[in-house]
Amino acid sequence: MEKNKIRLAFLLFVSLALFLFACSKNESASNNEDNDDGPQEISMMFNLHVPEVPDSRLEELLEEATNTELDIRWVPDNNYAETLNSQIATGNLPDVFLLKDVTLDQQKEAVRDGQYWEIGPYLEEFPNLNKLNEDILKNTMIDGKLYTLYAGRPLSRQGLIYRKDWAENLGLDTPTNLDELYDMMKAFTEDDPDGNGQDDTIGLTDREILGTFENFATWHGAPNRWGEKDGQLLPQFMFPEYREAMDYFKSLFDNGYINKDAPVTSKTDQQEMLKNGTAGVYIGTMGDVEPMYRDAVAINPDVELDVHNYIEGPDGEFRTRAIPGYGSMLIFPKQSVETEEELKGILGFFDYLMTPEGSNLLYWGIEGEHYEVIDGFAKVLDESEDKYNQEIRPYTPFEIGEPETNGRYTGYYDYEPRAKADELYEDNNNYLVHDPTAALESPTWADKSETLNQIMEDATYQYFLGQIDEAGFDEAIEKWKNAGGAQVIEEYTEDYNKQNSE
Repeated sequence: MEKNKIRLAFLLFVSLALFLFACSKNESASNNEDNDDGPQEISMMFNLHVPEVPDSRLEELLEEATNTELDIRWVPDNNYAETLNSQIATGNLPDVFLLKDVTLDQQKEAVRDGQYWEIGPYLEEFPNLNKLNEDILKNTMIDGKLYTLYAGRPLSRQGLIYRKDWAENLGLDTPTNLDELYDMMKAFTEDDPDGNGQDDTIGLTDREILGTFENFATWHGAPNRWGEKDGQLLPQFMFPEYREAMDYFKSLFDNGYINKDAPVTSKTDQQEMLKNGTAGVYIGTMGDVEPMYRDAVAINPDVELDVHNYIEGPDGEFRTRAIPGYGSMLIFPKQSVETEEELKGILGFFDYLMTPEGSNLLYWGIEGEHYEVIDGFAKVLDESEDKYNQEIRPYTPFEIGEPETNGRYTGYYDYEPRAKADELYEDNNNYLVHDPTAALESPTWADKSETLNQIMEDATYQYFLGQIDEAGFDEAIEKWKNAGGAQVIEEYTEDYNKQNSE
C-alpha cells in the first residue's frame, strides 16, 4: 500500500512537472511557435543590393531562432519595381514584401480595397513592434490606418564628401556657405588641385536624378519638395529660392565646374569620378565616404577625403532636407496571408527582429565571427569582411525600426571621416526641413507622379544646359499643371488644411 502511494505521488509529480514545462514553453514561445504543425512557413520578397544571392547561413539562424521556414525571393534592386508589378499582376505575391515610397503610392487603392492586412490593431500584442516610432508610423499610414512596418533611417544623411588633400593643396578652408562652396568647386576645376600640370579636374560630380541639385535648392531656402504659400501647398519649383538655386547650378554647368553629362550619368560613374581623381566634391549620403575612400586610395595612396554638412544659404541660415524617417516598408497581402493566425505568426517573426538579440544578429551577424564590440559600438572584423558581405549584409533590408527602437549596435569606424559622418547625421537633426506632404493624400499624385516628376526633372536639367530659358521653364510648369499637377495642388492643399484644422 505504501509503495502504491509513493508510486502515485511520483506519477503526480512527473505529470505536474511535464505540465509546468509545457506551460513554460508555451508562454515563452513567440506567436509563430504556437502551432503544433512545426515551423511556420513565410514567403518573402526583398531587393538585393549586392551582385550575388547571399549565403544561407543567416537565414538558417533566423529560422532556428523563430521556429520558421523562410522562402526568400531575392530580386536585383534595379529590377525590383518591375518584378513587383509583375507579381501583383499575376497574383503571385509572397506573404510579405518590400515597398518603397513610389510603390506604396501605387498600392493605396488596393489597400483601400481591402487587399492588404491592417496591422495597427495587432502591434500592442507584440512588445517590440509596439516600440516603433509613432511619428514615423504616422508618415506611413493610409487614411489614418497602419498597413506596413518601416525600416528606419536617419532623417538627413546629406552633406559633402570632398577631396581634403586638394583643399589643403590650394589653401582652402572647409566651406561654410554657398559662396565658399562655389569658390571651392571653381578652384578644383581651374587651379590644378592635384598638381599634375594638366587641366583634367572638375569641382562637382553629379548624376541623372536631381538629388544633388535639390540639396542646393534647400540650402538656398526652397522647401522640401512641397511648401505652404498663401494658404496653398505648392511644389518646390514654384518658389523663387528654387529659381535662385537653378541659376547657381546653371553657372556650374556654364563654367565647366560640373560634369556636363550629369543627366545621363549613373550613380556608379558619379562616384567613380570622385574616386579616380576627376572630381573634388560629391554631395549625398556622407556615410558613403568609407567605401569610396577604400577604392580611391587603391588608385592613389595620397588621397584624403573628408565630410561636411553645414552650408549656409543667402540668408545666413543652414537647412537640410529631411526624409520621412524610413527607407522602405513591409506589407502583408491577404491573398497570401489568409488568416489572422498566419499574420500574427509573421508579425511574431519581425517582433523577434526588433529585439537587441535579433536586430544585432540580422544586421551584424555573430559576435566574434562577423563582428566585435568596441566601446558599445559594433565593428565588422577585418578578417571577416568578405564573409560579412556574403552572409550578413544582403539581409539588412529585413531590418524593422532603428537602433533607438530595436536596440541594435551602431557602427564603430576606424576611418575617422566615417565616424564623423554619423555625428553629422545627428547634427543635421537641428536643421531639418520636412516635406509637408509626407502624411498627405493625393490620388492624382499616386496615379501620375512618375509622369509629373519627369516633366520637371527634364525642364530643370534643360535649364542648366541652356536648352530653355525662364520662359521655357514656365511653359514646363504649365505643362505639369495640365498633366495633373493642378489637381495635385488642390488635393494636397485640401488634405493639408483638413489635417491642420483637426
